Amino acid sequence: MTADHGLDPGRKIDVERILEGLEHYRPRRKGWRWREGAGAPRSIGGFVYLQAAEPLRRSVPLPAARNFGGIDPQPDLVISAEIASGRFEDDIRRMRMAAWHGADHIMVIRTAGQSHFDGLLEGTPEGVGGVPITRKQLRATRKALDLIEDEVGRPINLHSYVSGVAGPEMAVLFAEEGVNGAHQDPQYNVLYRNVNMVRSFVDAAVAKHIMASQGMLQIDGAHNANATARQAWKVMPEVLVQHAVNCEFSVRVGMDRGNIALSTVPPAAPPAPSLRIDLAHAVAVRQLFEGFRFRAQMNTRYIESDAREATVTHVLNLLVTRLTGADLQSTITPDEGRNVPWHSNTVAAVDTAKQALLGMDGLGEVVTLRLDGPLGDMVRELKERAVLFMEEIEKVGGYFEAVSRGFFVDSGYYPERAGDGIARDPLGGVGAGTVVRRDEDYMAPVCHHFGHNGLPPGLAKPCDLIGGCTLCDPGKIQYIDELDEEDNAGARLAETADHRKAGLIRPEVQWYGDGYVMMGLFLPTRLEEATCAAAEMARRAGLKGVEVIHALPMHPAEGTYVELKGVLEEDVDPGSLRLPPVRRNLGEDEIRMEVAARPMAIVAGTIGQDEHSAGIREILDIKHGGLEKFGIKCVYLGTSVPVEKLVDAAIETGADAILASTIITHGDIHRVGLRKLRDACVEKGIRDRVLLVAGGTQITDEIAGECGLDAGFGRGTRGIDVASFLVRKRSERRPN
Repeated sequence: MTADHGLDPGRKIDVERILEGLEHYRPRRKGWRWREGAGAPRSIGGFVYLQAAEPLRRSVPLPAARNFGGIDPQPDLVISAEIASGRFEDDIRRMRMAAWHGADHIMVIRTAGQSHFDGLLEGTPEGVGGVPITRKQLRATRKALDLIEDEVGRPINLHSYVSGVAGPEMAVLFAEEGVNGAHQDPQYNVLYRNVNMVRSFVDAAVAKHIMASQGMLQIDGAHNANATARQAWKVMPEVLVQHAVNCEFSVRVGMDRGNIALSTVPPAAPPAPSLRIDLAHAVAVRQLFEGFRFRAQMNTRYIESDAREATVTHVLNLLVTRLTGADLQSTITPDEGRNVPWHSNTVAAVDTAKQALLGMDGLGEVVTLRLDGPLGDMVRELKERAVLFMEEIEKVGGYFEAVSRGFFVDSGYYPERAGDGIARDPLGGVGAGTVVRRDEDYMAPVCHHFGHNGLPPGLAKPCDLIGGCTLCDPGKIQYIDELDEEDNAGARLAETADHRKAGLIRPEVQWYGDGYVMMGLFLPTRLEEATCAAAEMARRAGLKGVEVIHALPMHPAEGTYVELKGVLEEDVDPGSLRLPPVRRNLGEDEIRMEVAARPMAIVAGTIGQDEHSAGIREILDIKHGGLEKFGIKCVYLGTSVPVEKLVDAAIETGADAILASTIITHGDIHRVGLRKLRDACVEKGIRDRVLLVAGGTQITDEIAGECGLDAGFGRGTRGIDVASFLVRKRSERRPN
């Protein structure tokens, strides 16, 4: 961080400085922000995007962007990063990483069971499966996000949850601390937390009213039905009903439709024929709730421990988003199936969303959904079933009675009922009997108060009676720091202070220097033996606390792929590292001018018995921006070229360099071939005047140097990289 407390992109965020003076921090803005600049064609890097927003000031582009001039277009949708390490001081660092990759909705998962609490948390115990949401956590996070959004050049929304019997208190806390969005759905309380129905809806009215006053985005919880029902694809009509209940309730409380978002979660996943099912559900939701916002999310129900499987399902869900539309794209990672909230997985999920959405930019311009066939029939049927469901609720006496009869989260495809729904007693549950009618002279001198309030006439605002409430006068907010003397952010930062000050490097997946690493092994045996053997191998390799997090049989008898995690208690001092020199490329025009002034020729080929040719041809060919593009004369001898033939060709043509391509093969034959090339040049007396360059997917500069060559180029090398090296190195060896 810099002297003016801004962030320096080349330095780590100073979390301890973020924590300083939190009692005086005030959020600089409130309310939800959508991405700017969406809705009109935008030219970026020679491409025209139809669904792109304003680019970031600073970012990390997708890996393939190096082939497109390093461009980093930003899709039109707000993209979420869901973060829940349990330690907010580490979450702040992850938020910065996610923002650089394109996340502008930071969704902080609460610690497990926080919606069971009857009041706000003041101390900050370490979370289990989430982060304790306290005033300090919110202030530190919002303060850090203020700096991060300045760094990347885009507003970033902070989000959490308003639920449980402390829901209204959470809403006030969020309003005071500048939280921009929240989940709020009284049905979530009723069905999944067994909060009394009356209490839940009264609390929700208060909470929604407060959220509306601050312009917060509200996301509902209807998706929990298809995340918990035994056969999720059968509860689609109910999900539509749950959306309807919360949307209508929110509107009547006073929320703007533009700030009400439906949590649309696909009900199926492969190996089911999911796209057909998911599309019908998505279209039905959007037709029924036009005018509201849509938040698309992957269904965590189907996430196992396989990262590849989770990513494929994620991309299919993103296809549904592009085909049917959404305003907010949530991202889910394999962490859901592995219970290891890793930095890398959070960023990978954001990149998956960005990559897929950009790749499908303008899909609606070239592909349309056929609603005059089977898809339209499925959509109509879903809507009809939902309407019939709602009519039955009305017929039996309303929502409370329907819940008491177990209508909801029943895995039958309505009107079928399997009898496995969630039933709640309208007179029971948490907080039963705690709602009472207000007296006629009831008065609360605070702003944004829901319901009857017997205020004196002539007030400009209710809180004038007390000189301002906390929403109007933040100075009245009572800031309480952490109460636990041992488990708090300051103590945790103190434990790692010496390590951080020394600049030591240790592996990490969620908390600073936690030491966790992942190992992947293929073992030629059955699943049960493979998992045990893999764990034993990891322990012998020096890992501690070893756990298998994923195992995939390749064949019942032939082998199993195992991934595991463990702690590696090893530090590396960066001062002890011998870093490879950074090659700075010359400009294209500079290379052309040098070659025009002093013509250059090279001979190239794939050596030994190697038949690979695609890589070296891309380095040479003008079509791929290769050496020919710069005027370098290239003599390509093909594949499986004896090194002697390369050397003889270099002598015959007077070449300045020999380019040898090789793929790693058994027995380190690539090293043998490269050494043989060097020896042949020495034997022929040309080593001092010919540059020797090796290339291949696994070749490194170090390997090339060990074999006596001048340079090595590995995966991702471009023609300009090699051309720049050749021109500069030739100039050093044979100056004008």
